[in-house]
Amino acid sequence: MSEQNLALEPLIVAGQSYQSRLLVGTGKYKDLEETRLAIEASGAEIVTVAIRRTNIGQNPDEPNLLDVISPEKYTILPNTAGCYNVEDAVRTCKLARELLDGHKLVKLEVLGDQKTLFPNITQTITAAQQLVDDGFDVMVYTSDDPIVAKELEDMGCVAVMPLAAPIGSGLGIRNPYNIRLILEEAKVPIIVDAGVGTASDAAIAMELGCEGVLMNTAIAAAQNPILMASAMNKAVAAGREAYLAGRMPRKLYASASSPIDGTFF
Repeated sequence: MSEQNLALEPLIVAGQSYQSRLLVGTGKYKDLEETRLAIEASGAEIVTVAIRRTNIGQNPDEPNLLDVISPEKYTILPNTAGCYNVEDAVRTCKLARELLDGHKLVKLEVLGDQKTLFPNITQTITAAQQLVDDGFDVMVYTSDDPIVAKELEDMGCVAVMPLAAPIGSGLGIRNPYNIRLILEEAKVPIIVDAGVGTASDAAIAMELGCEGVLMNTAIAAAQNPILMASAMNKAVAAGREAYLAGRMPRKLYASASSPIDGTFF
């Protein structure tokens, strides 16, 4: 396979192929039109939707998000944002399956508290197992603990999504070493979820070897969300290419760009 084809190799999630490795959310935009324009600029093919906070048809008298992100154009990824226990998370996924005509792909997150929005790992593991057993394709938000990530993969989750930093913090990847440890053992896509603040953060995630990056606030809270969406699109693609290219080794001392070995003077 040529270098160009290798860089264009698709992201595979639950047997489906995607050319874009950027996944985006739909919250925090000023209106549906800005949402639409930002998602288009991002180039994303997977768009995540908070079922407990967004109308996708359950409230017929309110604007429907699906009017601007059609399921015919995007893969809609229902998520359980705002759930703090197993029961609420599982119920939300079942509601999404009903609203989306049997849709099986979901993003599971079970939060621990409202201050940090860190995942409650014990509740997440229990909910993930119940959903997998019920036939869902589960993409799961988790901590950057390599042991937990492997357990979630082994139980049948189709993608594991460790946080880079707290949700909405924009702090970037705080512990790249744990992400690398997760990647070493993974046989399913590892997609960084939460904490990205700007394009360089997304590029770093991809340069580590992650299969993708999911973000919302980094785009929606930018001064120009549509321009930032475009920047994130490019950053994820560039980071993937850099990872596949293989960076030069780091050195303590200088090394001339134009070697002098073998010259006469």
